[in-house]
Amino acid sequence: MRIGIACTLKPDGPLPTGAPDDLHEEFDSPVTVKGIGDVFRSLGHTVIELGDGRSFIEAVLKSPPDLVFNFAEGVGVSRSRESRVPAVCEMLGIPYSGSDPLALAVALDKDMTRRVAESLGVTVPKGITLAPIVGEYDGDFAEFPPILEEAGLTLPVIAKPTCEGSSKGIRNRCLIKTLAEFGPTIVGLWKDYQQPVLVEEYIRGDEVTVGLVGNDPPQSIGIMQVIPRQSPADFVYSLEVKRNWRETVDYVAPAKLPPDVSRAIEADAMAVYAGLGCRDVSRIDFRVRDGVPYFLEVNPLPGLNPESSDLCYLAYRMGLTYPQLIGMILDAATARCGLK
Repeated sequence: MRIGIACTLKPDGPLPTGAPDDLHEEFDSPVTVKGIGDVFRSLGHTVIELGDGRSFIEAVLKSPPDLVFNFAEGVGVSRSRESRVPAVCEMLGIPYSGSDPLALAVALDKDMTRRVAESLGVTVPKGITLAPIVGEYDGDFAEFPPILEEAGLTLPVIAKPTCEGSSKGIRNRCLIKTLAEFGPTIVGLWKDYQQPVLVEEYIRGDEVTVGLVGNDPPQSIGIMQVIPRQSPADFVYSLEVKRNWRETVDYVAPAKLPPDVSRAIEADAMAVYAGLGCRDVSRIDFRVRDGVPYFLEVNPLPGLNPESSDLCYLAYRMGLTYPQLIGMILDAATARCGLK
């Protein structure tokens, strides 16, 4: 089978002037493309690299593969940017791995995903989404504290861009503990990421992530705890932490949680997966407070870098090798598409 790999690679060169240092955080490295390609070649497939954007369209028009293995994030601030590759595949009648355009678009928007999860009976943190102001903000931030009171939120809260992944925009400073920090933090996120900001109650408790692979029903490959080495009371699984995870956290899987809590987490993960229409693979994040899982977000295009992705860390700790994990995702996609 000819498998085309669709991905968004990190560009070479310096960042644009004034851009945040995580501008390209979601994008992949050649390590990921090589790792996935090597697995497919070991299984006897022919692999072609398709890229993303215009190069992807030109490649599939010229010589469509039997299957597109998609993990392209898309470029820009569009909340539908992850939907572009599957949308093109559907227009051209090319089978592809992963979720469809609607599921990817909804899942990228944290506010929309919260609404879907809540409608499914899944517990979510109390929160509010703040649309960016037009133009440069030149006020004194006095209008911001009343927003919290009107929303029924009390400090601390955590703020994050609504339409980003890979903890992009989620920094240690996003845990807001004082009213004086609230306005400047929100305005700073608006300026850097040009999109609405989700403000949620801060859930003190265990940070966990669930890996699901397959369809009708998917299979849980396990729950992983992210355990901070210092200051667990105010822990944020921030970009600073992820970039320095060997010094800041321990990844523990299977999670050391009571069996009933683990069952509740997996049940909620399955509900979100099915409710959004996710396919083949997803990673779903929760915080657990007093035995109650609070849904945070779902990533239907989880990172697959063999050296730095949470889904891979989880799989390794559950006894799976990288080729086994990628093979499971490929098997789910080919079976769903009727390719074997």
